[in-house]
Amino acid sequence: MWEARAVEGRGEELLAWARGQELPRRPLRRETFRGPQDRVLVMTWWDAAYDAELPELPEPDGELVMRAVHRWRFESLGAD
Repeated sequence: MWEARAVEGRGEELLAWARGQELPRRPLRRETFRGPQDRVLVMTWWDAAYDAELPELPEPDGELVMRAVHRWRFESLGAD
């Protein structure tokens, strides 16, 4: 999971930037979300072990975001 917060008023630009980023390998699924305060979230699903080396979206230009990107990795426990 990749999450960034745009500088105020630049949320659409950050969203377009995130959608335009190509990964060197294609995940099983990739979904992009937007949230309050010009936040953008990108979730990717992989067929790989939890500790596998996987490509990640880079840091956007520092003038586009308010702070460093947050990245988290989760492990699926199945759907209910």
